[in-house]
Amino acid sequence: MDNRPWYRRTLRWGQTNLVEIDPERYDAEWWRNHWRRTRVQGAIVNAGGIVAYYPSAVPHHHRAERLGARDLYGEIVRAAREEGLAVVARMDSNRVAADLFEAHPDWICRDAASEPYRQGDKYVTCINSGYYRDHLPAVMREIVERSSPDGFADNSWAGLPRRHICHCQNCRDGFDAETGHALPERHDPASETYRAWIRWNYRCRTRLWEHNNRVTTEAGGEHCLWNGMISGDVLNNGARFIDLRAILQRSRIVMLDHQRRSAVDGFEQNTEAGRRLHELAGWDVLIPESTPQYQLGQPAFRLSSMPEAEVRLWSSAGFAGGIQPWWHHIGALHEDRRQYQTAAPIFRWHAENERYLVDRQPVADVGVVWSQENHDLHGGAEAEERTLDPYRGAAEALHRAGLAWLPVHAEDVEAAAGRFRVLLLPNLGVLSDRQVAAVERFAADGGSVIATGETSGLTAEGDARADFALGALFGIRRRGTASHGGTGPISESIEDSERHTYLRLAPELRAGVDGPRDATAPAPDGTRHPVLDGFEAADTLPFGGVLPEIEAGEGTQVLATFVPDFPIFPPETSWMRRPRTELPAITAREAGAARLVWFAADLDRCLARDGAPDHARLLANAVRWCLDGRASVELAGAQGFVTPSLFRQGERWILHLNNRLVTARVPGRQSELVAIGPIRVALRGLPAGASGPADLRVAGARVEVERSGDQLTFEVPAVRDHEVVVID
Repeated sequence: MDNRPWYRRTLRWGQTNLVEIDPERYDAEWWRNHWRRTRVQGAIVNAGGIVAYYPSAVPHHHRAERLGARDLYGEIVRAAREEGLAVVARMDSNRVAADLFEAHPDWICRDAASEPYRQGDKYVTCINSGYYRDHLPAVMREIVERSSPDGFADNSWAGLPRRHICHCQNCRDGFDAETGHALPERHDPASETYRAWIRWNYRCRTRLWEHNNRVTTEAGGEHCLWNGMISGDVLNNGARFIDLRAILQRSRIVMLDHQRRSAVDGFEQNTEAGRRLHELAGWDVLIPESTPQYQLGQPAFRLSSMPEAEVRLWSSAGFAGGIQPWWHHIGALHEDRRQYQTAAPIFRWHAENERYLVDRQPVADVGVVWSQENHDLHGGAEAEERTLDPYRGAAEALHRAGLAWLPVHAEDVEAAAGRFRVLLLPNLGVLSDRQVAAVERFAADGGSVIATGETSGLTAEGDARADFALGALFGIRRRGTASHGGTGPISESIEDSERHTYLRLAPELRAGVDGPRDATAPAPDGTRHPVLDGFEAADTLPFGGVLPEIEAGEGTQVLATFVPDFPIFPPETSWMRRPRTELPAITAREAGAARLVWFAADLDRCLARDGAPDHARLLANAVRWCLDGRASVELAGAQGFVTPSLFRQGERWILHLNNRLVTARVPGRQSELVAIGPIRVALRGLPAGASGPADLRVAGARVEVERSGDQLTFEVPAVRDHEVVVID
């Protein structure tokens, strides 16, 4: 018998998300059989909050429309216990009906005119009010007394999002008492009062997390944990004032509500989310993820089935990030019954292979550094483009190149030495003095660093520095505050040439490349830096981004310079008016064993926006140069559409290979699986005892392994959605 707490041993979850008419139509026996078919070990059961599914005695705790005197929640809990399942009581708690508003108007969020905030026919409650302090704790104690759930989850626990400022008396008094300020009247990132309001809101949510856990553990015992559900989207968490680092350090399980689809991010975002959250919470913490079986396009269709291919690609991407599966249906009865067929084969495979999917540690060459403070203070209202897109672009370049990487919080750089050989800082404008010193020590210890854009240009408080704090390390300095290019939407007019800029590579080689005679071409002189590999037939490359003006110091090599914009239309006018400048766009230097590359040109942001292959190659080249040709994982034959995730489990090595080929117009949607292969895999740095054969846990086959020194090579015939390779 496994005596570990439920949050350490429950690896597969199921949730039938009840709606208010379900008390009249819930088919208990069918859902019980579905638990068995899908081999779930835990059930998430709607209990209370906005809607109660049991006969609550708490005043104004709204019962489900068709509940009557029935205790549907209690019936499902009893059935789950008979099946040996862990039970989490689901709450959804930040909105209330009119009767509670009328009884407790002081519990409701207010705008600057003191009007209550509403969502549809519900009123939005303030996290600093008696609703969270008294009402919800009474509900949770009642649920514990009636059913003794193992724990709680809450879907909407964080309250009013950042786009609104709550002016209720609770917030007025609390903010004044803690900061000495009156509430800000508007969103103004330059205002110290507004920044203080942001920091205060983060602290309020962290205190609420602690308060709710005190309530549930006092009522239900030390393991009756309360868990607010966490988004995998860093900007979504920031918009709800969820301090991921603070919250996850307080979490023994992470209930992940990450279901977004967008026109930017593909399935790889689910791997990234798992990696990022594990790096904060620890790799021994389980992260079950609510995986919808319904369509999540724009618009979403709650009652229609998601294509099987899409569910498989999303869930297997999660497995590569250390995420555990959790099927999720809206409502207990559906006329589109295809959605009932998807989970079983995925969950059965997970059950058969669970020993390879937990209790392991990731292995990666590159740490991509991020922080919520950078999104808040450097990104601000434009965080999607200014700070998230550079991170997305860096991740995309590494994915395309098949390089092993992990997200690293800026506060954790101190521990990066020995874990990673390269740190990549994508437009990480906000860095504290302590974080800057940690990056410098990483380089002093022989680690290589790549930085882009405005990295280290701001203090921890978001104030502009006189120069880049990491400039001396990279051998560059800023020239004033001037920048070229801009952010914001790209003009659709071909008459607008604002972003029509280029990079000039050095040295120029075109005189030695077949083409028309060019009197302006200098004689080829010297060889190019490895960062420019693959561009021997090109002296200029497209840019279109933002370039701060910098100067390179002695010993720093300038690999590319900036070519300013010139007309696009009419074609007869499209020629470079100023073909050369002295403004560095890419620099490189070596300092001891450290290799250092500065992309003043924000190619990572451009890559996220445009997907330009040249930008992806330059970024990947920089990483490969820093690795000196010794990447832990290399893939051949994958055409950039298969990405690796490498883990160590004692003396065992586990490699996930995920198919990233998307044929749908919108990344993150997919109706068919398209196999890729064969793929030649090379693993480096494995101990002598690891020799194979390689066990393909999805294909159900074994392949021979060749060993040469510390390198193992083998061939995977095909990857349809994913493959998990185990080498003992």
